[in-house]
Amino acid sequence: MTARRREKSAADPLAARRLAVGALTRVLKEGVHHEAAFAALADRAVTLDPADRAFARLLLTVTLRRLGQIDAVLAQALCAPEKPLDDRLRALLRVGAAQLLYLGTPAHAAVATMVELSARDRLPQVRAAKGLVNAVLRRLARDGVALLDAIDAERTAVPAWLWNGWAQRFGEATTRRIIAAGFVEPMLDLSVKPGVAVSGLDAISSPTGGLRLTAHGRIEQLSGFAEGSWWVQDAAAALPAMLLQVQPGERVLDLCAAPGGKTLQLAAAGVQVTAVDQSTTRLERLRDNLARTKLPATVIAVDGRAFAAEEPFDAVLLDAPCTATGTIRRHPEIAWLRKPDDVAALAVLQAELLDAAARLIRPGGRLIYAVCSLQAEEGPAQIAAFLARHRTFTRDPLARDELMGLSDALLPAGDVQTLPFMAGGVDGFYIARLRRTS
Repeated sequence: MTARRREKSAADPLAARRLAVGALTRVLKEGVHHEAAFAALADRAVTLDPADRAFARLLLTVTLRRLGQIDAVLAQALCAPEKPLDDRLRALLRVGAAQLLYLGTPAHAAVATMVELSARDRLPQVRAAKGLVNAVLRRLARDGVALLDAIDAERTAVPAWLWNGWAQRFGEATTRRIIAAGFVEPMLDLSVKPGVAVSGLDAISSPTGGLRLTAHGRIEQLSGFAEGSWWVQDAAAALPAMLLQVQPGERVLDLCAAPGGKTLQLAAAGVQVTAVDQSTTRLERLRDNLARTKLPATVIAVDGRAFAAEEPFDAVLLDAPCTATGTIRRHPEIAWLRKPDDVAALAVLQAELLDAAARLIRPGGRLIYAVCSLQAEEGPAQIAAFLARHRTFTRDPLARDELMGLSDALLPAGDVQTLPFMAGGVDGFYIARLRRTS
């Protein structure tokens, strides 16, 4: 970074906070995932030095991970909590509260910088906004710990519909563990290309045989990335392709394949992979990863429900579109962007994709159904309904020794439900293995 850029960054102590507020506003108003929102704004902030960028990302992620609790405390601190606030003003208060309640930022620094930012931000009724930010954050600096202690940390951390659904399915104690896992920044898991020795990474073994980074920087700069030695893939997300039990030379369909981690696993196992997805943008990422890892696959851009093949496949992997409520460790915004109606709408799509997959499997062939969701409607209920519709399919129960370090995820019926707190932290995946009998 040039000296001029360092001087500009140093001259603007609000830069990191401005970035965090902007990204938070975009995430919650436009439904953009936080990494995408952050990257888009950070890449435009050319004067931002690495330390400011890291602090901005920390502000954003902590605010999202603790958003429910922050809002519960702000509701106590605001004189009229029911009064609508400008989106940007609410984001300023939330980021300020995150500093005071969770990051240990000195009160004078947190209050002064957020008040100054509100003044520079040209908010509606700027003088009133500045006074509100000052009054609310000063109260949090004085009473924030007591206000925080008075709320139920886990119950306020997610919307009521999520809490109720999880408590009904898993019980209250497990639900609290699921939610608490989302308070912690996750480590990064990698799947390693078979036969490749990876060095130069600060890593331990992941629960499903890959690597788990204990410290990392930008992905593209890590040892082995350019050589295609590995790809980023959560340990639980590696299970569906593993559980398909493919054999070299088999014809395998990866339905809804993008962004491609499972396609890479299947290709690396020596099968003939056809990767189908309707998103051309996400398929470009899949093609890039295939090129980087030098693995072969046939890639087709089409809606999986409309895909047709000249002959049936030996096996089909359907990692279906879902609410992704099992990924709140990595995508904390999911809790606030998803709505109850999304579950019902996606369950219809999943059923249609399952019916399409059933038509593409030869007699004796296997089907893996997977979703990174914790909702019963997208998991056990979906498979029960499928088996009722398709009498030529039966459940092929999974065995504990197939699950490696996630054996605790095995369900009585032989399906799998990983939970975010398992094995040091994984995505929540429901997985069922089925077989066509005739």
